Amino acid sequence: MDGSRYRPVCYSSGVGFALRTAEGVCPYAEMPAGSAMRLRFFDSVVLFIFLLPALAAASSAAAHWTVVNQPARLVNGSPVLFRVITPKRVRSLSGTWLGHDISFGFDANSRTWFALAGVSLETKAGAYPLQLHGETLSGQSPGEVIAFDRKIQVQRQRYPRVPLKVPGRYTAPGPEEQSEIEQDKKVKADAFKTVSPEREWKGSFAAPVDAAISDVFGVERVFNGSVQSTHQGLDFRVPSGTTVAAVNGGRVILARPLFFEGNCVVIDHGQGLLTLYLHLSKFLVQEGDDVNKGQAIGLSGGTGRATGPHLHLAVRWQGVYLDPQALLRLHLP
Repeated sequence: MDGSRYRPVCYSSGVGFALRTAEGVCPYAEMPAGSAMRLRFFDSVVLFIFLLPALAAASSAAAHWTVVNQPARLVNGSPVLFRVITPKRVRSLSGTWLGHDISFGFDANSRTWFALAGVSLETKAGAYPLQLHGETLSGQSPGEVIAFDRKIQVQRQRYPRVPLKVPGRYTAPGPEEQSEIEQDKKVKADAFKTVSPEREWKGSFAAPVDAAISDVFGVERVFNGSVQSTHQGLDFRVPSGTTVAAVNGGRVILARPLFFEGNCVVIDHGQGLLTLYLHLSKFLVQEGDDVNKGQAIGLSGGTGRATGPHLHLAVRWQGVYLDPQALLRLHLP
């Protein structure tokens, strides 16, 4: 072999002591055996110290939290499904987000924890921390409490404005109508206080009617040129007498005529989630009834403040109105 072209390489730890000499001389080769062994030992110690942070990071990565939100893009008015994988097995998981308490359930099929939540129409764009707390499994005794924070991004959605014409009594009600409106407010407030601790819904939500959408959530409405309001639901274009079905399982907590809403049904789906069905021509359920997804609850109509026959579907979560169309698109366990 041509010695002039031969360049032996000496590899050590790669941490300040690994040398590849142009002359082909390995530092260890010219040392006494004891010195070379001590240098190799020192070299190994330095390598171990250098790698400690990387090893710790790898250990942490092996036991991490996973948080996924559906839909991926959240805006003001969005419902959201959170799915969480915890680094340790837990017996329970809870959270807080945007000032609301969130109850998680466990999906055995995907082995993830899940919960429904929502973003109010008034929420500004920004990153809002989702705070999670879980209690680990530990036999019969209380387990370790583990916690995690993840900032969830919310973007700002701009909604359109439309003018509408309705009878004058709905924009300038007289004393008698005002009294009825005030009474309705008390009725609705009592109903909205209902918060069943357990989840009553199961699987994805289904449309209440098979019909085209005539008006969407979030539209700013100008009634008779002056009175403004925000459309807090989803309108379906249906003629009077169309069967209206429950979008998911729950209990009827309100079924009565109201001034603005007309004949109205409210279903409690548990954990602060309600759905409202407005302007009905006929009730097919009464307060206290348990209903299943797809069960008929009434017939569509044009009662209350309505420009004509249609079905208005609203979704309310812990006092916040959410986009029903977005809820119907969610794939839920």
